[in-house]
Amino acid sequence: MNNKTYNFSSGPSMLPIEVMNQAKKEFQNWNNLGASILEISHRSKEFLKLITNSKKNLRNLLNIPKNYKILFCHGGARGQFAAVPMNLLKKNDKADYIYSGYWSKKAEEEAKKYCCTNVINTISLHDKKKYIIPMKQWKINNKSKYIHYCPNETIEGISIHEEPIFKNKYVIGDFSSTLLSRPIDINKYSLIYASAQKNLGTSGITIIIIKKELIKNSKQNVPSILNYKTMLEYNSIFNTPTNFSWYLSNLVFCWLKKKGGLKEIEKINIKKSNLLYKKIDSSNFYINNIKKENRSIMNVVFKLKNEKLNNIFLKESTLNNLYSLKNHKVAGGIRASIYNSMPIEGIKLLVKFMSYFEKKYKYE
Repeated sequence: MNNKTYNFSSGPSMLPIEVMNQAKKEFQNWNNLGASILEISHRSKEFLKLITNSKKNLRNLLNIPKNYKILFCHGGARGQFAAVPMNLLKKNDKADYIYSGYWSKKAEEEAKKYCCTNVINTISLHDKKKYIIPMKQWKINNKSKYIHYCPNETIEGISIHEEPIFKNKYVIGDFSSTLLSRPIDINKYSLIYASAQKNLGTSGITIIIIKKELIKNSKQNVPSILNYKTMLEYNSIFNTPTNFSWYLSNLVFCWLKKKGGLKEIEKINIKKSNLLYKKIDSSNFYINNIKKENRSIMNVVFKLKNEKLNNIFLKESTLNNLYSLKNHKVAGGIRASIYNSMPIEGIKLLVKFMSYFEKKYKYE
């Protein structure tokens, strides 16, 4: 059907072709140094300038207020599952953890090692479709120190599109799969963290956007590379960072600015997901079990009505240059991760293949 491969991996995911071409061009001679970004010191004046520029570009894209600090850390989002309660809470403090799927559950399981977690299940069912209970109905604990939630669950393909409405509460968001896919009001959050390998670059970097007042709460007995106060004092280079990941993230920030920023990329992302959901909804061959108001724009999850055809679908889609459509083993079925870097041509090819496959196997 096509000679170009489209990568639907959930992460590490595909990167913009323009970013990869620039990285390839500069790989052995970055910044006219005659050396690769992989080879230079993270304390060199050139890399320090990259740090400054990356923070400036991210602050510009998200319109981050001055009373928020930006940290670039190790350990992925899983590291932050522990770092958040370790920095902000005492052992007997309470925190609300919103359950919406696999990753919010994993965050709570880690956090309960360091604090008392109050799990709030926000998943409900109507006409065999899953949806998220509106925020105003969440049973928040008055004594909790913060509310933690994950706005986009990559495995279930379910999203919380509302922005926080909670007053006098710290709100913590795991934005790993959705940050920079749309504009958000940073002021509604106290701390946002996101691993980079979906919309922000490649694995190796975790970005934290945190209110300055929260950094004062960081405790001394937190491991240094997880300690927000330490990372701020050392400009996020307390220890050697992954230079290449940081560099790639900044290239992605620049690419997004050239694309017109987050309002423009959101329009493209909505158009892409609408095309795919339209195909699913127009057929009884493919099934999506999420109500429309909570469907993920980043991770479109579906199954075949005849589940015996799932593996055949995956095999044939790969042969047709549609790569990595297999969902996580805990959910099964098909997952098309269509982050910022996925061009609309990839969606059109997938829809075309789905029509072809349905026609071929409809009566199996």
